[in-house]
Amino acid sequence: MVFLRFFGFLFLSCIGARENPYSNFPSIIPTTSDLESICSSLKTLNLDGHFSSDNVHHAARDFGNRYHSLPCVILRPESVSDIAITIKHIFNMGPSSILTVAARGHGHSLQGQSQAHGGVVINMQSLQEREMWVHAGELPFLDVSGGELFINILHETLKHGLAPKSWTDYLHITVGGTLSNAGISGQAFRHGPQISNVYQLEVVTGKGEVMNCSEKQNADLFYSVLGGLGQFGIITRARIALEPSPKLVKWIRVLYSNFLIFSKDQEYLISAETTFDYIEGFVIINKTGLLNNWRSSFNPQDSVQASRFNSDGKTLYCLEIAKNFNPDENDIRNQEVESLLSQLSYIPSTLFLTEVSYLDFLDRVHVSEIKLRSKGLTLGFESFTPHPWLNLQIPRTRIHEFAEHVFGNILKDSSNGPILIYPLNKSKWDNRTSAVTPEEDIFYLVAFLSSAMPASTGTDGLEHILNQQKRILDFCETTHLGVKQYLPHYTNQEEWRTHFGPHWEIFVRRKSAYDPLAILAPGQKIFQKAMPFS
Repeated sequence: MVFLRFFGFLFLSCIGARENPYSNFPSIIPTTSDLESICSSLKTLNLDGHFSSDNVHHAARDFGNRYHSLPCVILRPESVSDIAITIKHIFNMGPSSILTVAARGHGHSLQGQSQAHGGVVINMQSLQEREMWVHAGELPFLDVSGGELFINILHETLKHGLAPKSWTDYLHITVGGTLSNAGISGQAFRHGPQISNVYQLEVVTGKGEVMNCSEKQNADLFYSVLGGLGQFGIITRARIALEPSPKLVKWIRVLYSNFLIFSKDQEYLISAETTFDYIEGFVIINKTGLLNNWRSSFNPQDSVQASRFNSDGKTLYCLEIAKNFNPDENDIRNQEVESLLSQLSYIPSTLFLTEVSYLDFLDRVHVSEIKLRSKGLTLGFESFTPHPWLNLQIPRTRIHEFAEHVFGNILKDSSNGPILIYPLNKSKWDNRTSAVTPEEDIFYLVAFLSSAMPASTGTDGLEHILNQQKRILDFCETTHLGVKQYLPHYTNQEEWRTHFGPHWEIFVRRKSAYDPLAILAPGQKIFQKAMPFS
C-alpha cells in the first residue's frame, strides 16, 4: 500500500508538472525511494499535530483553479512549535533536499502561491494553539492566530464593541495570507492596507526560528514579512489594531457615464477632511436592467426616474460609498451624507441607498456568494471554474489614459466578472514593508475579477480572458504607465526584479537573512531552492 501510494503520487506529480510549466522544480521529479525516505523522516518528528498523505489533491488546488502542484504531505499543526520543528528539520537537510514549504490558509490564492510541488503544505487553519484575545484599552488590539479567518475576527471583536480598522472585501480568508500581501478594501484610503494596522507578529522563519517582531523588536523581520509574499517567514500570530465599531452603515451607489467626472469625484472624496468611511467603485460594461437588479438590495431615491434609466450597451462607472453610524447619530449622519452627495456630479436618477448592519456590510461578498449557491452557482472550490484575476495599481496621472484604452478598446463588449476601480493614498502605506506601489501620491486599484467557463472556447473562456489580460499588460508596458501588480504573479526572476525595482536588492538581502535556502513559498516563483540569489 505504501508503494502504491507513492507510485500514485509520483504519477500525479508528473501530470502536475505538465499542467504547471512554471513549477519551482520543473526538472526534479523525486523517485519513489526519495519520497519514502523524505516522508518517513518527517514522520519521525515529535509533534503535537501530525502529517497526512490523504487529500493532497485538495492542497494542490486554489481559488484561481489554474495551477495544480501536488505536495508530498500536508502538515496539520496544533502548535507553532510543530511548524518550527518541521521547517528546522528541512533546513538542516541542506540545499540538496528537494523539500519546500508553503503555508495554506483558506486556499484563496490565484496562481498556486500556496502550493509546494513535492513539498510540505501547512494547513494553517489547524493552528488553534491560543484563542483570540481582545484588549479593550486606550489603544485596543486583538491577538490572533495567523490561520484565523477574518469573519471570525469580526464576530469576536464586535462582542466588545470593537473591530479592525482596515478590511478586505471578502472576509473568509486568513490573517497570515492577507498580511503576506497587503489587505485592501474601501477603508484603505483612510487607514491604509491591513499591513499598516499591525502592531506585532509572531513568525517562523525559513531557518525554523520562532521570532516575535514589531516596530521596536526585530523590526527588519517585521517589515520584511508584511507584504512579503510569504518569502521570509510564516505568520503564526498577529496583533491587529482595533477601533470602536459602529452598529449600522448607510450604503450608497450612484452611476456616472463620464470617467473623468467619476475619477474626479473619487479623488475629491479620498482627500476631503469630512468624507465617507468606505469608498470604492466599479466599471459596468453593457449590463441589461442594471438598476432593476439593484432593487433587490437598495432603494432608489426616485423610483420613477430610476425606472427610465437604460444601461444597455453602455460603459458606466459606479461609485460605491458608505457612512458608518450608530442609531443615536442618524440625523447628523444623514446631514453629512446629503452634504457630501451635493458635491458630486453623478447621474441624479441613479442614486440608490440602503441601511444595513455593520456585520452585513462587511460580509456583503459572502452574502452574494450564498445567493449564487442557492441558484446552483459558486465562486469557490465547489466548482472547477478558473478565476484568472488580474489586479493592477495605476498611477493617478495615467489612469485616464488606461481607462480610455482598456474600457474603450479592449473590454468594450463584456468583462466576464466585476471590475473594481478606486483610488488610494500612498501616504497610508508604510514604505518599510515589502509591498510595492506606484511612485505617485495617489494611485488606483483596478481589479479584473474574471471567471472563465470551463471548456469554453468563446468570449467567456479562459483563453479569451487571458488574451485580453495580455493586451492590457502589453499596453501598460509599451506606454510605460508605471503599473504595479497587486497579488503579483510573474514567471521568472527578471520580471520580479522589474516589479520590485529599486527595492529588489533589499528584498534579496532579506531573503538571504531569513530564508537562505529558499524553503518558503515556492509557489510565488521568485526564488528557486539551491539556486544563488541575485
